[in-house]
Order: sequence, then structure tokens, then C-alpha cells
Amino acid sequence: MLSKGDLEGIDLRFARPGTNFGKLWTASTVSFLGDGVTLAAGPLLAASVTRDPILVAGVAVAQQLPWLLFSLPGGALVDRLDRRRVMWISDAVRCAAIGFLGGAVLLDLASLPILYAAFFVLGAATVPFSAASTSILPSVVTREGLAGANGRLFGAQVVAGQMVGPPLGGLLFASSTSLPFLVDAGSFVAASALVLAMDGTFRATGLQEAPRTTLRAEISEGFAWLWGHRLLRTLAMALGVMNLTSAATIAVLVLFAGGRLGLGSVGYGLLLSSLAVGGVLGALCAGRVVGWLGAGTTMRGGLLVEASTSAVIALSHNTYVVGTMLALFGFHAIVWNVVTISLRQELVPDGLLGRVNSSYRLLGMGGAAVGALLGGLLAKGFGLTAPFWFAAASVAVMTIVSWRTLGNGTVTAARENANTPI
Repeated sequence: MLSKGDLEGIDLRFARPGTNFGKLWTASTVSFLGDGVTLAAGPLLAASVTRDPILVAGVAVAQQLPWLLFSLPGGALVDRLDRRRVMWISDAVRCAAIGFLGGAVLLDLASLPILYAAFFVLGAATVPFSAASTSILPSVVTREGLAGANGRLFGAQVVAGQMVGPPLGGLLFASSTSLPFLVDAGSFVAASALVLAMDGTFRATGLQEAPRTTLRAEISEGFAWLWGHRLLRTLAMALGVMNLTSAATIAVLVLFAGGRLGLGSVGYGLLLSSLAVGGVLGALCAGRVVGWLGAGTTMRGGLLVEASTSAVIALSHNTYVVGTMLALFGFHAIVWNVVTISLRQELVPDGLLGRVNSSYRLLGMGGAAVGALLGGLLAKGFGLTAPFWFAAASVAVMTIVSWRTLGNGTVTAARENANTPI
């Protein structure tokens, strides 16, 4: 729960349950809980079918591949359509995909192809949903409240999606293999209804006067704007490296937990929840950390944390040490996201926000699909610690490359020249 200090900057009128932000936050919390349940249950289902690291990693590959395929057109559609409509339709598709998987498991028809197909559709619907949910927030809270509102949303994500959801998913899977997927499907129904209940229209502003062009031209405009902005371009590339390496480690974490740490399904769920412990602290402290260090120094420190935690995990056989490192990683990840998402919402014109966010996600999230496959290959060829060593080395290199750009001075200059590439 956020303290009063963490809510500074949020217009509290937007945080009440009956307001649009209250509905958005509640919908996100419900959906995050379902996501967390599936986060644990998906790899457990795959590991019950095969012990091949590459095939287990295939679940993560299937879910992340849509970021490479659909990010750019998804962002362009978000800037054309009512963003609330994009969100509830995406939730309905996600409900159908994960509900189908739950039904297949219930009828004992589940197989790796069905699992891959369900997670691919789940990921494909998440692409426009993510672009719309990020782009809609400046229409729901004041500009001064963006960091606080993002902190609240990320706080919900880590509590529901990482602290409560994964161990619940492990327990539900141990009880009935179909149950976690059916619970997740229900969460999407509830989230879709809450989004539909938001008042008003949420189309991008600043486009009414502009003549409608082709989808390809609109995509190119958003990508060109991002590529011309030195700070956001660097952040997108840094996120790409971090997501590639974290996907490589998460894809085989279920095998690492069982083979190296000796954990079962419940223990694996609890290990995942340690990410949330750090994430909760990150959501609570993000504003204070940024106020103390500045946004640039905070991001530099985050890169150092990510590289070092991967190295320590690779060296350890101790569950508590690994859990502590995952908690520290979770703290950094949430602070990083609060800082970088708030910056995008501040710096990008509303009429370009969906396309720039999607271009950013393509660079940042597209690597996750490659990383998941790479993690399986590294684990199979060199052992279960290889993905963690790869992550530590790669992020260390990215830290050196981006150090000068990720400074407080660059962030200040970008804010002073908001909406104009620097």
C-alpha cells in the first residue's frame, strides 16, 4: 500500500474507486493477478510435458514473438482508435486464448503445440493492450501525477502479478492443472468489464486536423520520432538488451529452480514471488529514489544492479541468496519502469504516443522472444547457469555504452525541449 509521500503528485480525485483511474487501476490489478497465476502455471505445464530446456523456453518464445511481429501496427491503431476500446477488445481475446488452453488441459488434450498457440495469441493481444494502457494514462491523470500513477499501477503489478499470483498459480496447478488457466480467463472478463465502465472517449488528441495517411506512413512517423530522440532511443536499446537477457534467464528459471535449487512447483512459485517483494519496495520508493539521485543516475544504477544480480545467481546454489537477488532485481525493474514510462508520457506528443510507445516496445521487447530461445539453447549447450552469465556480461557492456547518455543533464535537457527530438 502506498504511503502519503508516495502519492504526492497524484491528483487524489483520480485515485478514488469510482473515477476513471480507479477503474483502470482495479482492472489492471485483477488482470495482473491472473497474469501472475499463468506466469507460474505455463512453464510448469510445459515442464510436465518435456524436460528439454529449448521446448520449455518455447512457451516464452511464443508469448514474446508477437512483440516483433505486431508492435508497430498495433501502436498505429492505438493512435487511430479509442484506446479504451482497444483495451477491452484485447482483454476479450486474451480471455478466449487462455480459456481455450484451460479447457484443453481440463479435457486432457493439452500438448506443446496447443500451449504454444495459446501463448502466442495471448502475446498478440497483449501488444495493443500494452500500447493502449500506457497511452491512455495521460488522459486519466494530470501530467504532474504521471509518476505517482505509474508507481501505483506498478505496485499493483508486483503485488498481484508477482507476489500473490505465482504462488497461487503453483498451488492451483498442484490442485488441478487446468484451474490456473481458467482463473486467468476469468480475470480478463472482469478487467474488460471495468475498462468498459470508464467514462468518456480516449482517442488521441492533435490528430483531428491532420489528414489521414496510410498505416505504413503513420508507423514510419512514430519510429522516426523515437529514433531522432537520443535519450529515448538509448533507453529503448538498453531495454532491448535487458529484456533479451532477462528472458533468457526467466525461460529456464523453472529448470534452474528444480535442478539446481531442488524446488517443486510451490517452491518455484514462491521463488518467483521474491521478485514482487523487491518490486513492492521499488513502487513505494521510486519517487524518493528519483528525487534523491535524479532520473539519470537512477537508471545508471539500475543497469549496475541488473548485471550484478545475474552474476550472483549464476554463482549460487542457495535458494535464499537467489531469492534475495531476484528481489533486488525486482526493485530495480519497477523503479526503471516508473522512471522510463513517465519520461515517455512526458516527452512524446499525445498524437504520437501509441506509435512511439510501440516502436519503443519493438526495440525493447522484441529481444525477449530471441532471448527466451537463446536461454534454452545456452542452458542445453552449456548448463543452467549459462543464461545468467550471458545476462551479466551483456548488461555490463550496455552499461558502458549508454553511461554518458543516461545522465541527469540529458534528462533535464529532454524535459526542457519536450515534444521535440534532441
